[in-house]
Amino acid sequence: MLIEIKNLTKNYAIGDIEIPALKNINMTIEKNEYVAIMGPSGSGKSTLMNILGCLDTPSNGNYFFKGTDVSILDDDALSAMRNREIGFIFQNFNLLPRLNSLQNVELPLVYAGVLAQERIERASKALERVGLSDRTNHRPGELSGGQRQRVAIARALVTNPGILLADEPTGALDSKTGDDIMRLFDDLHSEGNTIILITHEQEIANYAARNIYLKDGEIHYDRLKSSTK
Repeated sequence: MLIEIKNLTKNYAIGDIEIPALKNINMTIEKNEYVAIMGPSGSGKSTLMNILGCLDTPSNGNYFFKGTDVSILDDDALSAMRNREIGFIFQNFNLLPRLNSLQNVELPLVYAGVLAQERIERASKALERVGLSDRTNHRPGELSGGQRQRVAIARALVTNPGILLADEPTGALDSKTGDDIMRLFDDLHSEGNTIILITHEQEIANYAARNIYLKDGEIHYDRLKSSTK
C-alpha cells in the first residue's frame, strides 16, 4: 500500500472559532493507481492535496506514506519527504522565467545535492520523456502553454517520485492542449507512475481510473470509473 489515511481531520482557526476543512477522511491508494480528487470550491480538496503533498499536517488522524506516519513528522522531515517522494505539477506551471527548460527541470536535483553532470543527464532524459528534447535551451517565455506544462511535468518526474500530484494541470490551457497533456498523463500512468489529480472538472477526472468526490469536507463517493453506482 502506498498511501493510507485514517480518521483524518483538518481544522482552521478563525479567531476563537475552529472551521472544519476535512472531517474523518479514510482512504487508501495503491502504487500505480490513477486517482482524481474532485469537489466544488470549499469541499476540502485543496486541503487534502496539501496534506498528501506534505505541505500541511492534519489536526487529527494519520497519514501513512510507504508505511511512514507523515502526520507526526517535523518541518525538516516533511521537506525531505516532499523533495524525495512528491512530484508537483501546478496549474500555472511555476517555472522560473530566467532559467531555460533544462535548468528548470534540474532544480529539484539541485536542492537534493545531486552533482552537476548527473543533474544534466537526468533532466535531459526527463525532457525527452515528455517530448521536449528540442526545447532544452528555451526559456518559459519562448514556449507555448502546453510546452511549459510539459517542462513542469519533466521537473516533477526528474526525482523519480513516489507520486505525481497534479493540481488542476489543464486549468491554464485551451481544450486541445489540455487533452494533449492528459494523454501524456495516460502514458506516464501506463509506465508505472502513481498519479493523483486534483480537479473540479468531470471531463478531466474521467481520465483517471478512480474518482473521489469531496463535499463539505467529507468523502461523498469513491468509485472506479467502470462502476455504475
